[in-house]
Amino acid sequence: QVQLVESGGGSVQSGGSLRLSCAASGSTSSRNCMAWLRQAPGKEREGVAAINNDGEITYADSVKGRFTISQDNSKSTLYLQMDSLKPEDTAMYYCAADQNGPHCLYQLVTYPLGPEFDYWGQGTQVTVSS
Repeated sequence: QVQLVESGGGSVQSGGSLRLSCAASGSTSSRNCMAWLRQAPGKEREGVAAINNDGEITYADSVKGRFTISQDNSKSTLYLQMDSLKPEDTAMYYCAADQNGPHCLYQLVTYPLGPEFDYWGQGTQVTVSS
């Protein structure tokens, strides 16, 4: 089992920054893929960024150049640094984990059409005002 707890959400003005954190515990072999996804009101959940156990990273086109995903050395905490925030970034942000490392990036960019992630956090709200 894997437990994921997000923090760091809040309200910020357009152009501002936030850093989200996801504290992960439980089986490390079940966390070969770590990802951030988000869901805005009335919209489908979408992939934001993912990193696998080989350190490969991918981003949604909408956040490339503005968001940065990273992990601490122990891989117990996942981060999402969000800069140049826009009102359209307003959403509930979720941390997710999956056992499948090699397909991690594909899983993120095809979400929700592809396989579901194995584990989810409760989410943290990000609100960006104009």
